[in-house]
Amino acid sequence: MPKAGIDVAIARGQGKTETGAGLETATLEVMMAPLSVAMVVDIESDNKQRSLKDLRHLVKKLGGTVTPTAFLFTRLGRAVVGHGTNDHSSDSVNESKREEGEGNADFDDLMMQALDAGAEDVEADEDGNVVLYTQPNMTQKVAQDFARTAGLSILSSDIIWSCTSDKARVDDPEGADMLAKLLAAIQEYPDVQAVYTNAERGDVSEEVWSAVEDALNS
Repeated sequence: MPKAGIDVAIARGQGKTETGAGLETATLEVMMAPLSVAMVVDIESDNKQRSLKDLRHLVKKLGGTVTPTAFLFTRLGRAVVGHGTNDHSSDSVNESKREEGEGNADFDDLMMQALDAGAEDVEADEDGNVVLYTQPNMTQKVAQDFARTAGLSILSSDIIWSCTSDKARVDDPEGADMLAKLLAAIQEYPDVQAVYTNAERGDVSEEVWSAVEDALNS
């Protein structure tokens, strides 16, 4: 990544633009009516009115409608905890525990430890890490408590939109292609931080669905 791109990413992580100006947060709620696919788009911008205007135009152009959808989702904290080294402060502890074999508890044991730490739901990702779901204001505390108890590292944490309604099955390849194009275009807009939907794969091929998955955050 060019240095300018790194500087922008660091600034955004601090809630600022590269010039030091503060960023505003906003959400855009979108429905792709023919597929009954709902979306919530998280935005960070130095001018949220401009960003919302641009995105509304983009959504309309690609077959979506701006309409309330957030009621189909809920806010959750999500933390990924595993044997990585993103949480450098606990690296030496983690390495020591791995040498002693204490980090090899099976998932059931880890799940119980996570629930005891305050997680509301727990799952394993495809890399074998533990994914914790919490109330948004408890994410960091729960992740830290669990990581310390399990001898693991916090790899990432964020606040997401989680679908609470029935999923929208995508069975039509043409519809899936339209959805993928809309999601990709939204993700490419520089002020968009994440896109969440209630879409799930129906009777479409893996090749067709992979284009949709590549543009999804959840």
